[in-house]
Amino acid sequence: MDPQNQRESFGSRLGFILVSAGCAIGIGNVWRFPTVTGQCGGGIFVLFYLLFLVLMGLPVLTMELAVGRAGRGAARSAYKALEPGGSKWHIHGWFCMAGCVLLMMYYTTVSGWMVDYFFRFLTGSFDGLTSEQAAGVFGEMLSNPVEMVFWMVVITLAGFVVCGRGLQGGLEKVGKWMMSALLVLILVLVVHSFTLSGAGEGLAFYLLPDWSRATGQGLGNVITAAMNQSFFTLSLGIGAIEIFGSYMDRGFTLPASACWTPLWRSARALSSSRPASPSASRPTRDRA
Repeated sequence: MDPQNQRESFGSRLGFILVSAGCAIGIGNVWRFPTVTGQCGGGIFVLFYLLFLVLMGLPVLTMELAVGRAGRGAARSAYKALEPGGSKWHIHGWFCMAGCVLLMMYYTTVSGWMVDYFFRFLTGSFDGLTSEQAAGVFGEMLSNPVEMVFWMVVITLAGFVVCGRGLQGGLEKVGKWMMSALLVLILVLVVHSFTLSGAGEGLAFYLLPDWSRATGQGLGNVITAAMNQSFFTLSLGIGAIEIFGSYMDRGFTLPASACWTPLWRSARALSSSRPASPSASRPTRDRA
């Protein structure tokens, strides 16, 4: 039997949705999204972002899932298996592989920072520090390459261990626990954010349409930023979705799976950005 046809599949639709959602929930959703939303007119940006998700992101996402599942491989091998004879679609797969490698270099470094910070938190390194002193910890970390490389290696080895246990026994199982924990953490932060001073102003700054901010950025720039964010949210164009599609069971319907993915990721983007909204409005109030 062709080894491609023996490729392991996700054990459940929930596992597929959670793992694929975890692919994009990160800096772009938690930090970049509220910043760009505040700069680009609040609800105006969110409206364009949701429109691009439905009109452009969802069709492209479905297409990439279909390519991965039909080709039963990552972008390069899937394109190679499906392309007509003599065509060169598989060349795009090489660019996808290069993009994924570059992303891994980036995310293993940033994930190392997060684990470093968590270790410092557990050991009490932030106890008694002022906000300025706590901010200086980041500069100290950046000035210590040995420390950064150490935590990057820890993250990389952890990834190899999880992936080495297979799809269902490793990635899917760990992904379910981690994504569930992330959901609980975000809900706690959202609830806590409503107790902060300026919560109402922050929510208004974050979600209510503000044409003055949108026109200040330029409406064309706002639309472009919303489109970029929608593609960034769904991890489109770099071959990541083809990889997830290659592990989809034939019993999973593509439209349903494709619809759940942007819904889940957008909900996470909006909810995880909520804790940042009280502070997001402070620079505006201070300038006033």
